[in-house]
Amino acid sequence: MTLPALLEGRMSLPLIGSPMFLISHPELVIAQCRAGIVGAFPSLNARPSGTFETWLQEIGDALTSADAPFAVNLIVHKSNARLEEDLALCVRHKVPIVITSLGAREDVNAAVHSYGGIVMHDVINDRFARKAIAKGADGLIAVAAGAGGHAGILSPFALIQEIRAWFDGPLALSGAIATGRSIAAARAMGADLAYMGSPFIATEEANAEPGYKQMIVDSGAADIIYSDAFTGVHGNYLRPSIVASGLDPDTLPRASAMNFTTLSGGAKAWRDVWGAGQGIGAIDKVQSAAAFIAQLRFEYHAAIAALCSDNRLEKGA
Repeated sequence: MTLPALLEGRMSLPLIGSPMFLISHPELVIAQCRAGIVGAFPSLNARPSGTFETWLQEIGDALTSADAPFAVNLIVHKSNARLEEDLALCVRHKVPIVITSLGAREDVNAAVHSYGGIVMHDVINDRFARKAIAKGADGLIAVAAGAGGHAGILSPFALIQEIRAWFDGPLALSGAIATGRSIAAARAMGADLAYMGSPFIATEEANAEPGYKQMIVDSGAADIIYSDAFTGVHGNYLRPSIVASGLDPDTLPRASAMNFTTLSGGAKAWRDVWGAGQGIGAIDKVQSAAAFIAQLRFEYHAAIAALCSDNRLEKGA
């Protein structure tokens, strides 16, 4: 297993703060990077389009070589009319890490490589993983069952072991990771990094409504619904937000096509239905990103130390 050189010595924890639609703004990204993890945001969060370059400048000016690098998520699907424009800005500002989603393209990878950047591509199964690497991605984000937003259905054990059978490059794991112990477990399974999003919704810097943050605190795995009704792509969502939108979580329609605009009754998928992963049961308060990452760091090192000092493991008990 290997990590890109740009991550060596710049991270306090093997963790990427995943890019969350609407939630991840410069304030959160900067706080994550300063605390020693990769902070990321989707380029489409910067609206109107000219805002994206302003955000890149803001983040670039705020961070130093002592901070962890940041990442930008590009939606590669043909429905993203801004892809070429946003990619050109990533190249101009030499974004260290580009996370690609909903498609893998050789030209996108080549553009990022032209200035020394790296590409991590998110995948939900081994077939997509092989295609991404064949098209020039440097690393993979394995999105397993239980991840927030658009998620896969495979167990993290199954997904990681299939990818590691042939790929020894940078690999992150996403799916219900919400504690330092979970980060340690991801490493034990064979991932280089954990990939965590939903717990950061309940941070002071997150661009989320107070009600959304409190719903993360109040909810658990049983409150998560897996459906393609809202965008045409299967994902995990908070049951109470579905109810609040006037929909019945138990009788949701199947989507006929990808659609990120409106739902029946006039509700908007990106505004009224809130995504979250199954790990949120571990979140019990709203706090700063720095405080949360410090908590994760303590839990992670405690978990590693406990495993290393367990004499029963050494004796094969």
